[in-house]
Amino acid sequence: MNIHEYQGKEILKHYGVRIQEGIVAESPEKAVEAAKKIMAETNSKFVVVKSQIHAGGRGKGKIRGTEQRGVQLAKSVDEVRDITKNIIGNVLVTHQTGPEGKKVNKVLVAQDVYYPGASEPKEYYIGILLDRARACNVIMASTEGGMDIEEVAEKSPEKIVKEWVDPAIGLQPFQVRNLAFALGLKGDAFKEMVKFISALYRAYVETDSSMFEINPVLKTSDDKILAVDAKVNLDDNALYRHPDLQNLRDITEEDPLEVEATANDLNYVKLDGNVGCMVNGAGLAMATMDIIKLSGGEPANFLDVGGGANAKTVEAGFRIILKDPNVKAILINIFGGIVRGDRVATGVVEAYKAIGDIKVPIIVRLQGTNAEEGARIIDESGLKVFSAVQLKDAAEKVKQVLAGQA
Repeated sequence: MNIHEYQGKEILKHYGVRIQEGIVAESPEKAVEAAKKIMAETNSKFVVVKSQIHAGGRGKGKIRGTEQRGVQLAKSVDEVRDITKNIIGNVLVTHQTGPEGKKVNKVLVAQDVYYPGASEPKEYYIGILLDRARACNVIMASTEGGMDIEEVAEKSPEKIVKEWVDPAIGLQPFQVRNLAFALGLKGDAFKEMVKFISALYRAYVETDSSMFEINPVLKTSDDKILAVDAKVNLDDNALYRHPDLQNLRDITEEDPLEVEATANDLNYVKLDGNVGCMVNGAGLAMATMDIIKLSGGEPANFLDVGGGANAKTVEAGFRIILKDPNVKAILINIFGGIVRGDRVATGVVEAYKAIGDIKVPIIVRLQGTNAEEGARIIDESGLKVFSAVQLKDAAEKVKQVLAGQA
């Protein structure tokens, strides 16, 4: 589950990570109040107005139809008001949102931490995620903060240092020191970075997160180390252990079809293709998407109805798939292990009749328990539903309906 920057920073602060202080605001008036408070409490002359959406590249992204950036420095409360009027309620387009962009419903008004001092501020990158190949968490650090880490990895991979953490023994002090040394730090900045990484890793582990990315991590002009940004992804499968973190979910940032699927206990991910698919089991769903591509189509979604597919879940799956205007055909691929093929077939027929006026052809491939009986129910339904038993038959029917031959 993705969360906003301001939410991620609150988590970090709870674990003792120094952050760029800020206040979230949902209107220009609230933003002005926040700016006045931030300036007074932090002795900042300026504030930074930061769009809050679930996407990176906000500083380089632009508000649609303008030259306004998603992150801007405001040198007065009047500028805060003007900037937020242009941002809140409008669409921010970044390289991660795609051309459709995302609507900005709130901003973070944050202190200006790039103040002058004894030394020049310096930006770094720190990221923590799971390395599945090594079955370890990995901490990545780079002196190239403020840049896209993918670009750094492509052009200057030697500038990314890594420390793998054995889950059996946890993060060791020497590993944290290795990272701080690799970043070229010394003195107070070195000590601050050691504290920063140690607290960051503790936050990552104890919140059951799947990714922490702080870009940039800033060494201020007086050698403080703090998080200027926070991109946090929480592991959905562990949220039952963190009811407080579940409340951080912002469904306005999620695809409406995925939200609807979650409400119906379906695992759904929208894709860009033309063939909708409904399958029981993630592995079979991946294989089904491969079959769709081999038949000349493109999968429009990943949809796993689980082992207890029935008329209700099948109908909910149909309705979600059919809301995608790009879908030209639907392939249902069910293996009857836990669920019976005849029950699924009955569910398909009932759902078809309940929805009514389905204009796209539907191919149902059943295999396993009562597969033959399920195929007979489909064939005798009188509906525009094609049955298949073998996977290659299903692929051929998909190919035919896309070509308009079925």
